Amino acid sequence: MRLIFIYGPPASGKLTVATELAKLTGFKLFHNHVSIQFVQSIFEFGTKTFWRLTNKYRLEMLEEATKEGIDTIFTFVYSKGEDDKFVKRVLKMVRSNGGRVCFVRLYCDRNELARRVKSGQRKRMGKISTKKMLSDLFRRYNLDLEIPFHRSLSIDTTNRAPRNAAKSIARHYGLSSRLD
Repeated sequence: MRLIFIYGPPASGKLTVATELAKLTGFKLFHNHVSIQFVQSIFEFGTKTFWRLTNKYRLEMLEEATKEGIDTIFTFVYSKGEDDKFVKRVLKMVRSNGGRVCFVRLYCDRNELARRVKSGQRKRMGKISTKKMLSDLFRRYNLDLEIPFHRSLSIDTTNRAPRNAAKSIARHYGLSSRLD
C-alpha cells in the first residue's frame, strides 16, 4: 500500500492536485475535509472532542486502507509541532502494515493564497474562505514548514497547473499513471 500524504497551507491546492493525482493513478482520495465535515456535523469545530474524533477517524480509515492494500491519497494542513505526533503515528502505522508513505509538500506565494482563499468553492465546502481567517491561521501556526523528520517532495503551486503538479508527484514517486 502506498499513502501519498499531501500537505500544505490552506488554498495551496491540496485537494485540486490530489484530485488530479487520483485521476492519473487510480488511487483513492481521502481528503482533509471528509473527516472534518463528518465530525463537525455534531461537534463544534476546534474543540478538544472535535480534534480527538477527527484524528481518530483519520487514523482508522488510513489503517484499514493500509491493511486492505488500498493505495490512498490523503490531504492535510500540517503545522510544525502541533501535528508531529499525528504524522509520526501515520508513518509508523503504514510502515508496520508493510506500506510506504510518500510525503508531498505544496506551498504557494502568500499573495496567491490570499487570492485563492476567497473562491466560492472553498466557502461551499466549509473551508477557510477569507483573508482574515487565513492570516489568523498563519499567525497562530507554522504552516509553511516541511515535515522535519521525513523527506518530502516540495512543489510550488503559485503558477503551476494542478495536473502538472500531479504528474510531477507520479513521476517522482514512480506511481503508475493511467496515461502511460
